[in-house]
Amino acid sequence: MSSGKYIGNKIVSPSLSCLCDKSQVQYANRRISADLSRRGFVTGMAASMLSLVLPGLSQAQSTLPPNAPAKPVLFTNFRLFDGKSPKLRDGLYMVVEGNTISQIGQGQPASSEGKTVVDCGGKVIMPGMIDMHWHMLLASLPIQVVLQSDITFVHLAASAEAERTLLRGFTTVRDAGGPTFALKQAIDSGMLSGPRIYPSGAMITTTGGHGDFRPLTDLPREGGHLSQPERDGAVAIADTEDEVRLRVREQFIQGATQIKLMGSGGVSTPRSPLDMLTFTERQLRAAVETAADWGTYVLVHTYTPESVQRSVAAGVGCIEHAHLMDDKTAAMMAKSGAWLSTQPFLSTADVAPLAGPAVEKFAEVTAGTDNMYKLARKHGLKVAFGTDILFSRELTTRQGKMLTHLKRWYSPAEALEMATSTNGQLLALSGERNPYPRKLGVLEQGAYADLLLVDGNPLENLDLLANPEQNLRIVMKDGKFYKNTLKA
Repeated sequence: MSSGKYIGNKIVSPSLSCLCDKSQVQYANRRISADLSRRGFVTGMAASMLSLVLPGLSQAQSTLPPNAPAKPVLFTNFRLFDGKSPKLRDGLYMVVEGNTISQIGQGQPASSEGKTVVDCGGKVIMPGMIDMHWHMLLASLPIQVVLQSDITFVHLAASAEAERTLLRGFTTVRDAGGPTFALKQAIDSGMLSGPRIYPSGAMITTTGGHGDFRPLTDLPREGGHLSQPERDGAVAIADTEDEVRLRVREQFIQGATQIKLMGSGGVSTPRSPLDMLTFTERQLRAAVETAADWGTYVLVHTYTPESVQRSVAAGVGCIEHAHLMDDKTAAMMAKSGAWLSTQPFLSTADVAPLAGPAVEKFAEVTAGTDNMYKLARKHGLKVAFGTDILFSRELTTRQGKMLTHLKRWYSPAEALEMATSTNGQLLALSGERNPYPRKLGVLEQGAYADLLLVDGNPLENLDLLANPEQNLRIVMKDGKFYKNTLKA
């Protein structure tokens, strides 16, 4: 950890009380739900607690999250990227009270009395970044370990990785599949350091679809028997409209903010070719309608034109990946208003070591990346940024590096806007299920105080964010300093 990191016993601010109440209700619901959710809570809590006393799990040597500052924090002498403007603003001051930005003013504040003053030395303040396709439980462990280990160990690794994710400058993530409800609760309640999490819950797929890692010895599926990944809450298999509705509702009663479905094959599942189609349009629509009943939306994993078009026809609000889409498909997305949430995969440096069919499948994905972004620009699609880093502790350190790949198609200002305010707009689609009702991804009065202080100008040099340990001087989330190398 940086020498200036604030630590201390947990203090829950009044502004967070509604979130704690909500998490307690969700906990009560989980306690009376399926066995997999009860087990997920117990193991998640154990993981959270153990991470506090096993510093070897984290390079940062996990500690209790910091106290909220005792006094309002006054930032002075900085340049501001607010998440929306393509240019920096100078001559400002900013006041953080509790977990919220209470003032951004021009010139000098009327008084600094009663405030902790932070002189930023002319450095750039920007919003905390948002990763729209992150897997908290799957990011840092090899796939063999995930499939063969007790789920408790997977939760332990995730709790350690959560703090590292936050210190890389990603103050919010949308988890695109996995039983992260307990981890989210531990972070929100101040038990553990980590980013805000928008959980999707189990990845819902069909028999043989992407995410169905069952060994052939588990076939045929009879008498409602669930595989271990299903019992752990990582995957849910549904093969009829009614099953889709059931699995979607199961995620919501555990606290999902949006729902993830698999619409095509994937790279890491050995027996699901990219071109395969999983759910029918009616089955996809069943998920969309059920999510709408809960006031939120569905995201669908899909690569090919056929699977994207089927998802859009079913009313899906967010398409994930789509690296193989064509011009007709991009035009259809633009007309529907669907979001494209995708990743700038360029080479095998962006993925954990591959073997077998996965090698050719990933090569096909990377070959389509350039055309996908060009089509997105041509048709004016709403594009969100995510990384989808999986199964490698080493790769997780490249989270910021992945953002720099966007320079091939976007200016640094456009890339930063995508990773902050644009991603914040997509998060807001969770509507009634949104656990964080204030604005994210922007720095303005009334927004959450999630911010970074960058040593250099990322609007001129986006590569600064690829080295967060050196170039991020402050990481603040929810008004708390998780990293501060400046003297107040």
